[in-house]
Amino acid sequence: MTDAAHRLLWTVVALLLVALGAAALGASLGALPGSDPGAPLLGAGLLDAWRVAAPWSTVAAAVAGAVTALTGQRLLGRELRRPRQALHGMLSHPGRHPGRTRLATDVLVDALERDLTGDPEVRRARVVLTGTPGRPDVWIRVDMAADARADAVREHVDAAVRRFATTAGCTPAHLDVTARIEPRRPGPGLPRRA
Repeated sequence: MTDAAHRLLWTVVALLLVALGAAALGASLGALPGSDPGAPLLGAGLLDAWRVAAPWSTVAAAVAGAVTALTGQRLLGRELRRPRQALHGMLSHPGRHPGRTRLATDVLVDALERDLTGDPEVRRARVVLTGTPGRPDVWIRVDMAADARADAVREHVDAAVRRFATTAGCTPAHLDVTARIEPRRPGPGLPRRA
């Protein structure tokens, strides 16, 4: 599921929960037409059915709550996991002539990391590819030197990603770049901080 689809799903869930909460609040305050603030929220017929089905109604509610909690935990776990499952195996593209071009994703990742660290201002680089082979999501983290110029590193990363896209024959669907600046190391004549 794409990020936009996840945002839409969670927006719909949030709107439903807000609507349910507003309806329950309105009913308990007697603000809804035909509602009595002193009456039970579920209604007499539903309460009678609940009592007749006891103790199975309580068991059913507990099971429904546990299933809902487990589903929510799994959804939340998937949402918080970034980047998603990395691509493994081969990126395969049909050629203009009979045959296919196959590139190992590990080789592409290593090549992009080497290209990124080719700039002396970039100390380390980490690349993860996710998504589909034709339009992968590219996740990059670069560790820059303390005195690195951000605009020069940005241009270098942009050029490296363009070279990667040309080499791999794909267009990144999403590019996420995180840049971290390494702390300055004290020189021989500078005092160390405690």
